[in-house]
Parts: sequence; structure tokens; C-alpha cells
Amino acid sequence: MRAAVPLQHEFVDSAPERMEQGIVYVSIKYRSVIHLCVCGCGNEVVTPLSPTDWRLTFDGVSVSLDPSVGNWSLPCRSHYFVRRNNAIWADDWSNERVAAGREYDQKAKEAYFNEMAAETKSQPAPGAAKTQRKVGLIQRVIGFILGDTWRK
Repeated sequence: MRAAVPLQHEFVDSAPERMEQGIVYVSIKYRSVIHLCVCGCGNEVVTPLSPTDWRLTFDGVSVSLDPSVGNWSLPCRSHYFVRRNNAIWADDWSNERVAAGREYDQKAKEAYFNEMAAETKSQPAPGAAKTQRKVGLIQRVIGFILGDTWRK
């Protein structure tokens, strides 16, 4: 098994023009993590941060990414986990497993966005809730002044 590769992290607005090997650049502004492939091939690796892509953990000292980084489209096909400022090597995946993983990711994205759309549809429009509250308050004030007989 290959030894872990130590990494450093740097929070940046955007990726530097020239990246350094072993540094993981975190851009909160662009919701992405950028680094040179840890195998040393020199290819840039971009991991978008989102509920359906990668998640970044910063513990105040180090960074971790979840899930693993699989560079299946690069010639090196390197696969590793970023855990507490270390790249931990993982097994290579067969082309079939990569395809299955991509299919799973696509279905998970569709399910997530369908769920978000359903939640948005079920929530009242922002102005609607205020209007209902105002009417409710007005009804209560009138009811207090006139008693409940005015509603009948």
C-alpha cells in the first residue's frame, strides 16, 4: 500500500494562476476545492462543493473531502481520500464500477433536486404568509372590539 501524501490547505478567493503540488486550494466564493493531482502527474483536479457533489470539512487545523476523489478521466486514474490534510490512496475502480458510480451520482442528484423542487412548491409564497398574518391580526383586533358576533 502506498504511503499517505501530506497536504496543506489554503483558503483563496479563486485558484492561483500557478498552483503548487501538495496544496489544496479552497474557494468558498466559488464553492470548489482545487489542487494538482496528488500522484504528481500535474493535472488540475477540481471538486465542486455542493449537497450533491463533495463536502468539505475544516476542523480549524486541517481539511477533509467527502467522498473520495476519483480521477477516472485522467490518464493516471488516481483515486484517494483527502482526510485531515493527507491524501490516503484508495483502490482503482474498473470501468464498470466507474460507470455504476456515475449513474448512482446522477440518480442521487435528480432525487435531491426533485425533493428541493417539491419542498419549494409546498411552501407558500413569501408574501402570502405575511398577508395571512395581517388578515389574522386585523380579524383578531376587530373581533376584540366588536366581539365574535361580527363574524356571523
